[in-house]
Amino acid sequence: MLSYIEYFENARIAGRKRIDLDTINMVLHDLAKEAISQAGYLIQENKKDLDRMDPDDPKYDRLKLTAPRIVGIAEEINNIAALNSPLGRVLSEKIMPNGLYISKVSVPLGVVGVIYEARPNVTFDVFSLCFKTGNVCILKGGSDAEFSNKAIISLIHQVLSKHGIDVNVATLLPAEREATDALLNAVGYVDVLIPRGSQSLINHVRNNSKVPVIETGAGIVHTFFDKSGDLQKGSAIVFNAKSRRVSVCNALDCLIIHQERLTDLPALLKPLISTYTELFADEQAFAMIDGHYPINLLNKAKPEHFGTEFLAMKLAIKTVDSFEAALEHIANFSSKHSEAIISEDAGNIATFLNTVDAAAVYVNASTAFTDGAQFGLGAEIGISTQKLHARGPMGLEELTSYKWIVKGNGQIRP
Repeated sequence: MLSYIEYFENARIAGRKRIDLDTINMVLHDLAKEAISQAGYLIQENKKDLDRMDPDDPKYDRLKLTAPRIVGIAEEINNIAALNSPLGRVLSEKIMPNGLYISKVSVPLGVVGVIYEARPNVTFDVFSLCFKTGNVCILKGGSDAEFSNKAIISLIHQVLSKHGIDVNVATLLPAEREATDALLNAVGYVDVLIPRGSQSLINHVRNNSKVPVIETGAGIVHTFFDKSGDLQKGSAIVFNAKSRRVSVCNALDCLIIHQERLTDLPALLKPLISTYTELFADEQAFAMIDGHYPINLLNKAKPEHFGTEFLAMKLAIKTVDSFEAALEHIANFSSKHSEAIISEDAGNIATFLNTVDAAAVYVNASTAFTDGAQFGLGAEIGISTQKLHARGPMGLEELTSYKWIVKGNGQIRP
């Protein structure tokens, strides 16, 4: 077994070898084909992981691979191949009075480390995005997805070997915890580290990494049903944002409703009965819903229910007496991921868009759209909730940096 330094050094060496764009795209198309043709093998290995996890665990759905999901993954890989490369773009250029030509050109970040939990699709996504952008990836998946990740990296290495490419452009570290510590301290080998997972994982990486970190935060997501909100739109949006895929970071956690629309709350929430969504409602909301929602799914909210990322069929409900109170609640509890307003008031919409501090801000639409593919990025390496370098879904462009190129003809500085 290789030492961690050997893993990191091999990745660094692999990153020095430039691969032409045609070859990159051929590899990605071949990987998409192989993912579908070997779906049975991937699902078989994935089942070994699923068998070790409680089906009621919120991570179970994220861990699960199915034939339709693998087809979706393959489609995203093909989408990435079809996108223009962000490398070599001239971001700015000028000729100085002394004749020097100075340009700013996009380049890969280098060696990208990603630490993630029970999300085997991330293995495909990260490799595809990094490979397209000339980056090398070092992956540290969670032990919950060990068999799945090993199967996927094996598939990736098969395709790379077929094209004569150094397989160390995609490295999967052992699932053991020591690998995480090694990656956090891989100064001089890893250029940037991206954590994907729970808030505790993200906090651990942020607090302990000696390598620069791009933080992809947890999603504590709110939707505010304004006084002027359209009930039909609102009901569909709330249902989709909460129930489409409950275990992902763009799922709705808290519905905020203006008190003048409380009488519409039962109708707004009615579709969620079919998904057995458990509610945690404040006093005003509870009084309005009581008798209109299954009593076994209705609870009075406690302080800890606000500011919680549930990752389950659970929803907090907060009543506010003004638009300003809704903004204040979001400011106090938001993780700066995705926030939405359902409103027909142009003034409130404009204020919401300009005031709410989040990576993605929505008007009359489901927060389920916070996703790299849905934003036309092909896929994403994560949803950045910070403001340095990248924010929101991180696609190809966000995996590049730049360098200055200076061309002269003998100039010297006086």
